[in-house]
Amino acid sequence: MPEPTGAAPIEFSPEQWEAVDGIVRAYRGRPGALIPVLEEVQEIVGYLPEVVQRRVARGLGLPLGQVYGVVTFYSLFTMNPRGKHTVRICLGTACHVRGAQRNLETLQAELGIAPGECTPDRLFGIETVRCLGACGLAPVMTVDQETHRQVKEAQLPKLIDRYRDPAAGPQT
Repeated sequence: MPEPTGAAPIEFSPEQWEAVDGIVRAYRGRPGALIPVLEEVQEIVGYLPEVVQRRVARGLGLPLGQVYGVVTFYSLFTMNPRGKHTVRICLGTACHVRGAQRNLETLQAELGIAPGECTPDRLFGIETVRCLGACGLAPVMTVDQETHRQVKEAQLPKLIDRYRDPAAGPQT
C-alpha cells in the first residue's frame, strides 16, 4: 500500500482505538457494513491509513484488499490526514483566467504544503477543485464551508491568519 503523503507519524490514542473497535463490534456480521464502518471510523481518527484499514478488515473478517478497494474508490474516504481547515482552490476556467494558479502557488508557499497534503500541525489542508459553481466570483476559494470571492494573491496571508487565530474566528 502506498505511504500517505504529507502525513505526520501515525499516532492514535487508546481512546481512538477503543472507539474504532467499538464501531467494528457494533457492525460485525451485518451485510453491507463496510462503508458505514469506514465513515464512522474516519470521523474518529480523521483518515484511514493502512494500520486502521487492517484493524477494520480483521474486525469485520474481510480481506484487506476489499477494505483498501473501498477506501480508494470513494472520494469521501482519505488515506492521508486532513487539516482542521480545508482550503479548496477553484482551478476552473474563470478562476484560472483571473489568477487562481498564482493564488494556489502563494498558498502553497504560505503553508508549506502541496494539494492533497496537510500542515504538520494538521491545521490546514489544501485541495484543488475544477469548479465551485461561483464563476462570477472568480477567483474563488473556500475555507471549510466559507466562500471567499475575488481573492487576490496579496490577501492570502492575512486570510489564512484569520483561521490560525481561533479567537479571531473565520471571516469572509
